[in-house]
Amino acid sequence: MFIQLVVSGIAIGAIYALVAIGFTLLWQASRTVNFAQGDFLTVSAVLMFIFVCLGVPFVWALLTTVVISAFMLGFVVKKAVIQPLINRSHTTIIVATIALSFLANNSVAAFWSTQCKAFPQIFGMMPYRIGSIALSRQHVWTIIVATAVILAINLFIQRTKPGKAMQAVAQNREAAKVLGINITRVTTMVFVMNAVIVAFAAMLIAPVYMVRFDMGLHLGLKAFYSAMIGGFNQVRGALLGGFLVGIIETFTSAYISNEYREVIVLVVLIGVILIRKEGLLGTEER
Repeated sequence: MFIQLVVSGIAIGAIYALVAIGFTLLWQASRTVNFAQGDFLTVSAVLMFIFVCLGVPFVWALLTTVVISAFMLGFVVKKAVIQPLINRSHTTIIVATIALSFLANNSVAAFWSTQCKAFPQIFGMMPYRIGSIALSRQHVWTIIVATAVILAINLFIQRTKPGKAMQAVAQNREAAKVLGINITRVTTMVFVMNAVIVAFAAMLIAPVYMVRFDMGLHLGLKAFYSAMIGGFNQVRGALLGGFLVGIIETFTSAYISNEYREVIVLVVLIGVILIRKEGLLGTEER
């Protein structure tokens, strides 16, 4: 049972980590905290569910959702909402993203449904068995897919020219501008990348949580906790925070009570902030 709980915690934590990475990338590139992150996940999950129900093969449903999410939740949101406010206070952008959250949440409820919908089990129902250990296919494949996406993000950032431009902007915006890097273009690219990451996270979480209009609310908050615990300005911090939150929740539910799973995470969050305000792996900013 211990091994099963570890795998389950890592699987859920991997999803939190993916969404937390989006928080981190947006902060590094534009000093933006997107509180609509979880609701973007809801929109992607609903789009994918609709395509699957229409009989579109799952791979094509996923790719179509990724493209639509990248354009609507990445490019359009950046150009229409964030760009006009980018030179104003952080509070203004935060309020704008909260408004986006309400807009996405209420739009899904009004124009789609307020009921829970069961998403198809894309990886199958039968567990993998290793001796007396039974591992959920969903959890195993969630870890595999999330790991592949995380590695792809890392390779893009470390090995490509746009990725190095992202690093330069994250380290020093003014110096990057002097070197000829187009800050606006880089920021737009990060918003598009974030939308793609969220679409993959939606694909992984939908079979577990089912698809409903408010599914992104709690997921977005947990990803935010993860980024804060690990370090809001470091991708590796978002990874660490996501896995920690997933494992803490899983073991709290199993050995204490499901009612206390979020309480324990919040206690850990407060403890980390009190001891190290920039998070476990974060770096101090002025």
